[in-house]
Amino acid sequence: MQLEALKNLVVETLEEMKGIDVAVIDVRGKTSVTDYMIVATGTSAIHVKSLAESVSIAVKEAGETPLGMEGAQEGEWTLLDLNGVVLHVMQAKVRDFYQLERLWAVDTPNEEWRSGDA
Repeated sequence: MQLEALKNLVVETLEEMKGIDVAVIDVRGKTSVTDYMIVATGTSAIHVKSLAESVSIAVKEAGETPLGMEGAQEGEWTLLDLNGVVLHVMQAKVRDFYQLERLWAVDTPNEEWRSGDA
């Protein structure tokens, strides 16, 4: 599956499952871990888990194998690694605390943040 199609499948599945404030963050050139981070809010622990599991099922049905899922037991924050796309589903209080969109929106070159420059 092409990267754009995978990203779109994740977003569509989140929207179908009533994920709140779905945000797609292009992190190409900012990290070697993934190309896109997708962040969504769930209304409860059950909703967070359900969103992540629904995306995992949809991706598997499309022929892709998720690399792993973390945090589904607790339900405050679940991470689903799809290789080129990393999904973060969080309850609102956790999303407000970590502000991943703000963190990854920084366009400052990494060289300026190396230890020893401060």
